[in-house]
Amino acid sequence: MKPAFLDIDAITADLGTKIIICCGSGGVGKTTTAAAIAVRAAEAGRKVVVLTIDPARRLAQSLGLGELDNTPRPVAGLDPVNGGSLDAMMLDMKRTFDDVVLAHSSPAKAEAILSNPFYQALSSSFAGTQEYMAMEKLGQLHTQAEADGSWDLIVVDTPPARSALDFLDAPEHLSSLLDGRFLRMLLAPTKGPFRIMSVGFNLVSSAMNKVLGAQILTDVQTFVSAFEALFGGFRQRAQETFTLLSSDHTTFVVVATAERDALREAAYFVDRLSDEDMPLSGVVVNRVHATELRVSAERAISIAEDLDSEQQLPIEEVALRRHADLMRVIAREKLMMERFASARPEVPRALVQALPTDVTDLSSLRSVGALLAAED
Repeated sequence: MKPAFLDIDAITADLGTKIIICCGSGGVGKTTTAAAIAVRAAEAGRKVVVLTIDPARRLAQSLGLGELDNTPRPVAGLDPVNGGSLDAMMLDMKRTFDDVVLAHSSPAKAEAILSNPFYQALSSSFAGTQEYMAMEKLGQLHTQAEADGSWDLIVVDTPPARSALDFLDAPEHLSSLLDGRFLRMLLAPTKGPFRIMSVGFNLVSSAMNKVLGAQILTDVQTFVSAFEALFGGFRQRAQETFTLLSSDHTTFVVVATAERDALREAAYFVDRLSDEDMPLSGVVVNRVHATELRVSAERAISIAEDLDSEQQLPIEEVALRRHADLMRVIAREKLMMERFASARPEVPRALVQALPTDVTDLSSLRSVGALLAAED
């Protein structure tokens, strides 16, 4: 049975939909999909901000912006007839973490934290920090939108994590790290419940000093001491973010290509979202191949061999063999999508045909949006 159609226009037209999260593995076109949805929604009349996590800066180029940073920037060149607008930004992980510190601590504490070497490493490259800060920034954008009406739709291009939906776990993981038992033991190894552990801790600390160096442990202890007041805030915002993600105002769109590995990853996304009771709209399958020439691969090869035996001009033979290759690709993609659909028949989908050129400007984003909104 053919899956239901994923109607992106209906989703963006619903003013109750305030957040669309595009998720999927790397290299499947999440950034392009997020941008195309954002452009289409803005030209339909929504006030949109799109947040990308893509370090390749493709979104900035396709939206006609020289660069993107942690501040939303207006996109020019949209069709203004419906009164919509579009802002775009790219997550700056460290800047977002710095803003959290500045917003939730005193100037003296903030200075101590921002200058701490352990914090600088944590905010720049610690595992899970990017995913957490993506959700932190989403929370900030949502708060601003609710407060001043800057936007009525936020489109998020999630980090390209291989382990699907890491960003759902990242808030809890990072907050657990920051108020974890080990870091608190570093802060006060001889106080309260850790008094009995002081001898053992001193032995561990001595060994770590030899391996890592005393300065690293000192930096960690100094960081934890300065950061202690913010621990609870991280956990609270993590819970608020998770609640926001699971609300009726948010919807997830899983993005894939018609390849085995990408669809396997998409299946993981779909199942995980279902397990977490997250609102899933459906799956977008990008770069699907198609042709209007109704000649099978076998027939094309047969004709090409006849031309070769008759010593005809090779250009026709080359074209026929290329067509045969394309028909094999189409058949393989169809089989992969049928297997996915048979296992998850309730999941709506939209197919986006492969374009002959890269997506580099607003016009090509509109083309992707039109393909996305067309029923297959």
